[in-house]
Amino acid sequence: MKALKWLLGIVAGVILILAVYLTVFFDLNSFKPQIVEAVENQTGRTFVIKDDLSWSVFPSIGIKLGGISLSNPENFSANNFVEVNEAVANVELMPLLSQEVEIAMLSLDGLTVNMITQKDGTTSIDGLSGDSSAAVIEDKTTDSTAKTSVELQSLQIGGVSITNTTINLIDETTDTTQVFKLNSLTLGEFSLGNDADFAYDFSAQLPDMTVNSNGEGKLNVSKDLAKLAINGFTINTDVSGKGIPNNQVSTQLVTDIAVALDSQNVEVIISKLSAMEIDATGKLSVNYGAKIPKINMQMDFGDIDVDKLMPASDEQTPAETEKVASTAPATEPDLSALKTIDVTMGVTIKSIKVANLLTQNWKMNATVKDGIANLSEFSANLYEGSIQATAKLDARQKVASYHFEESLTGVQFRPLLKDAADVDLISGAANFKVKGSGKSLIPDNIKKNLLAKGDFEIADGSLYGVNIPQMIRSAQDKLKGDLSAKNTEELKTDFTSLTGSFDLNNAVLTNPDLAMSSPLIRLSGNGNANIDSQTVDYKLTTSLVGSLAGQGGEKDALAGVDIPLTITGSMQDPKFGIDTSALFDAKIKGETDKLKDSLFKKLGGF
Repeated sequence: MKALKWLLGIVAGVILILAVYLTVFFDLNSFKPQIVEAVENQTGRTFVIKDDLSWSVFPSIGIKLGGISLSNPENFSANNFVEVNEAVANVELMPLLSQEVEIAMLSLDGLTVNMITQKDGTTSIDGLSGDSSAAVIEDKTTDSTAKTSVELQSLQIGGVSITNTTINLIDETTDTTQVFKLNSLTLGEFSLGNDADFAYDFSAQLPDMTVNSNGEGKLNVSKDLAKLAINGFTINTDVSGKGIPNNQVSTQLVTDIAVALDSQNVEVIISKLSAMEIDATGKLSVNYGAKIPKINMQMDFGDIDVDKLMPASDEQTPAETEKVASTAPATEPDLSALKTIDVTMGVTIKSIKVANLLTQNWKMNATVKDGIANLSEFSANLYEGSIQATAKLDARQKVASYHFEESLTGVQFRPLLKDAADVDLISGAANFKVKGSGKSLIPDNIKKNLLAKGDFEIADGSLYGVNIPQMIRSAQDKLKGDLSAKNTEELKTDFTSLTGSFDLNNAVLTNPDLAMSSPLIRLSGNGNANIDSQTVDYKLTTSLVGSLAGQGGEKDALAGVDIPLTITGSMQDPKFGIDTSALFDAKIKGETDKLKDSLFKKLGGF
């Protein structure tokens, strides 16, 4: 035991003497010319170390460098490729003997990188790749060292400080400059298994926007180096630029991040996300061990006003729009990325407003796997009713295919059509079902290839823009010779039910069995609507079931007579027409019946 103490004392003494000798008598600056020459021979660039090199061996191994620069190639707009104002590193010596790493301080100040791309395509990094043989040697060294793993007993860092770091990306081919600045990155006292405070301050100047971001949190690395956690990570970001809503956006993100290296899993919990008056929370997990990483995500949003998110678009004249369309032929979108992801996603949204269309209580569940995107659930409330839908997009082939099912229940149709399409045509509580499928995602092909079938039922509503009873009454008055009759009634036809089914093929919606009933009239017929040209063409038959004079009036002479009715023109402004010849025939029939009755009475009932 005594001999062991003597041996340890001798070793410590030798280390102390060696440290004193190296520190006092060994001048590292005498090697500066050799260091500079070696770097210049390797890179072909000018390498400068302005400040004296200072170092220590005991009690810590440390080095301090300053005034370092590596030049760009000749004739580049910026003389230097890399500049460093000061770099300091100190590692405690004695703990290393016990496989314990104690870093007193790591600091880097004034790092500047000028990455330039000239007009001929040459860049600042050309010629810095080094000799391939060296890479082979390095790979072999890496392989050999990988077999000998060293397990750290402990790791402690007194602090890390990176300040005044600037990266300039200068592209002379496009005459643009991007500036990225890491103003500060600090890490407090760090040790395995314990939390360490960190913070950063970052900014970026891009051609069309400016970004400023700062954040802070706590870093924790487990003692076995198998787990890493960032807790309470708060990120505040301001973005400004012409293409951004209101020219400026501020965001805040508060999150906890956990990385399990042993199970190859990353979990992110978003406790707060706010941007452009949108608030959200969520959870994201990624298992990156498989060939295709498996992603699970759940996001919960508050109120979203999409109109506020959209930047103001530049107006184009019809000629400009036609020119763009003619010079840019439509192509199928590249959906090959869907084959490289495995995502399970759930989303809830309190409300969404887009183009004046307001919906609430969104719920969506979807998956993307093996090139197939599957919307297994979608539901929302809108205009006193609800919508439910499912859909599937198959992108395994070059031309994608899709199918969907959708239903509306109890939706108030008039405000929906008014807000969605600025069409004031019909009101009532609507029930609607449709199933469809198609191929190709080119807009024109969607119209042509979409096949769909469905049915609808609208209860207790009105048709706007037409008063069918009044049209019949007005036609009757004209047949009687009363041309002075004026139409003062509201252009609206009330009904108790409006039903029908439809088929959609080649952008034409065919409705073979439209039927409408009300206390005064019955209406039935068929027609079609051309989605491409936005026109309608209906041929209907209406018949009276009561008195045009209203409830309690005498039965009308036209009761039970079929009167043709047409609807033509644009969907936004349809035109209604009535066949007066049917009214004329009905009038003749009515007069004939009256004459028969009169003769019958005069003849004494014979």
